[in-house]
Amino acid sequence: MSLKKQAPNNNSLNAEEYIKQLRELINYHNYRYYVEDDPEISDYEYDMLYRELVDLEQAHPELVTPDSPTRRVGEQADTAFSKVIHEVKMESLNDVFDIGELIDFDRKMREALGQEVAYVVEKKIDGLSVSLEYENGLLVRGSTRGDGLVGEDVTQNLKTIRSIPLRLNRLPGEPEIPFLEVRGEVFMPRKFFLEMNRRQEELGQKLFANPRNAAAGSLRQLDPAITAQRKLDIFIFNVQRVTGRSFKTHSESLEFLKSLGFKISPEYAVCRNIHEVIQEIEAIDKGRESFPYEIDGAVVKIDNLEHRSVLGSTSKAPRWAVAYKYPPEMKKTKLKEIIIQVGRTGALTPNAVLEPVRIAGSTVSRATLHNEDFISEKDIRAGDTVWIRKAGEIIPEVVEVDLKLRPENSKPYTMPENCPVCGAPAVREENEAIRRCTGIECPARLFRSLVHYASRDAMNIEGLGPALIEMLLEKGFIRGIPDLYKLKERRSDLTALERMGEKSVENLLESIERSKSNDLSRLIFGLGIRHIGLRAAQLAARHFGSMDRLMEATVDEIQSINEYGAKMAESLFGFLRQEQTRHTLSLLKEAGVQMVSTASNNQDGIFNGKTFVLTGTLPGFTRAQASEIIEKLGGKVSGSVSGKTDFVLAGDEAGSKLEKAKKLGVRIIDEQEFRQMCGM
Repeated sequence: MSLKKQAPNNNSLNAEEYIKQLRELINYHNYRYYVEDDPEISDYEYDMLYRELVDLEQAHPELVTPDSPTRRVGEQADTAFSKVIHEVKMESLNDVFDIGELIDFDRKMREALGQEVAYVVEKKIDGLSVSLEYENGLLVRGSTRGDGLVGEDVTQNLKTIRSIPLRLNRLPGEPEIPFLEVRGEVFMPRKFFLEMNRRQEELGQKLFANPRNAAAGSLRQLDPAITAQRKLDIFIFNVQRVTGRSFKTHSESLEFLKSLGFKISPEYAVCRNIHEVIQEIEAIDKGRESFPYEIDGAVVKIDNLEHRSVLGSTSKAPRWAVAYKYPPEMKKTKLKEIIIQVGRTGALTPNAVLEPVRIAGSTVSRATLHNEDFISEKDIRAGDTVWIRKAGEIIPEVVEVDLKLRPENSKPYTMPENCPVCGAPAVREENEAIRRCTGIECPARLFRSLVHYASRDAMNIEGLGPALIEMLLEKGFIRGIPDLYKLKERRSDLTALERMGEKSVENLLESIERSKSNDLSRLIFGLGIRHIGLRAAQLAARHFGSMDRLMEATVDEIQSINEYGAKMAESLFGFLRQEQTRHTLSLLKEAGVQMVSTASNNQDGIFNGKTFVLTGTLPGFTRAQASEIIEKLGGKVSGSVSGKTDFVLAGDEAGSKLEKAKKLGVRIIDEQEFRQMCGM
């Protein structure tokens, strides 16, 4: 590689030349880190180089080029991804499941060609197949495989993958390649998959089933910045089309791709015959647990490209290649007991405690049982002998019970009706598989409760994000929501925390203090009650006027609130009757948190009797903030436009509601006019 390894001298170069050399240096270090996995400089040194390039490009926007490292995260997609017709079909492979089938495949190849056959064996990465197209060395388009004939344009998202070169290396003494299309497999490394699922669980979001699903979901994000956070990677394994180059073998083309800067199929092997193929497949199987990525098999391809063209393809797959699929390893062991783990969202998850057994390269003593329906369907009981495997080769799960070995005195398992951590009712809602703890003081779900309480639409405590909440819990500074209002007594301790200076602490404490005067609706929403969103919280606050009156209300009185149904009323009533809830609210009241609704006293406001519909994005408000202002001034916010609508408040990218308002002759106002009407 001829790229410079030392930073260029800014004093001796003009801006254009300096920026060019800086880009080359950053691209070099990207290659060392993301392709070679052998960085030469620290993350900090890299960040400083990257920051310098960003600053220079901002100062000289006319010098920004499409292949600059700063262009990796581009614009958001305006609409769904556009379709891409593949000039060369992105074929799938026929599968074989045992050595006998593999030997039979080799026999057919030798008979068709009339000679011995050399193969290339590659790991079958469990990811998402994509195409990358380059014109004159520059990446111009990236697309998904789709059905093999038509995929989707995901260029901006693929650019966020650091191992994909935005510009190809130019080989010494050779011209730029006019056109090149390659095929690769996008995947999520194991450690990032586990890390992302941990974050998903903390945020109360659905877990990804396996790394492949995670990679596919990440690559189809409308916002490339989200894709960039998912830390995807890629291996390139085929030349689809190329001009100005030709190859005799597949292995030759792989080395050519490597010289251009691609991260190619890892540790591929050229095998002279089927016996060497079998040895390589067995070696991959033995080592696959140590790979930092998931594989679901090995790909066996004829190496000679002329032989491939002779053999051709069927309507579905090439005749010259197969995918050897490894069977999932399963082991039998005893399930000693079923225990319940309470997650940060309050979800009660049953887990099997197993007699330790080694499977797929590691010792397993726990396995997920997912939920009570899973246990019921498989009739899993304590004392059973069970078969287990690793789902997606990562998460252990119980596959089935060996009923012949079931103890005579075994009893069906029933989920607890109360949280095993705090004792609060554990409720399973209709049409849901998960049972959840409803206790607001439950230590297991405290992190999630605090994150929600501090969020913008709830108590809006600026500066109190998930990372700081995690730190405050770890240090023992808070053990419940009311403790937030005692943090002012720990000013010196807060200042000593990492990334917390005097100014940050001052701003945080001021924001916590301001939250005391929020309207009651924000407090109700901030408590995180099932089925009670921001709108429902606002309606309850206005209807009852105070927390005391709301806590005394019956189910029927709560259900009489406009727009409330039985499920909402029962959820709110049950939550407010819990001892934990009443204890927390008494401490919040003692701390000075507002327990009355200011909106309920504004029946003579300037918007009294007026109905608003919001559409589009408002630069100065969130929809929740604008709705709160309207309701405080006596108005009502509706979700749809009708003849009874008085105003449509339209922001950027307003949609069908705006068109309907025009047809009905409803008055349309923008944010500036809205502010004037509110006297802001």
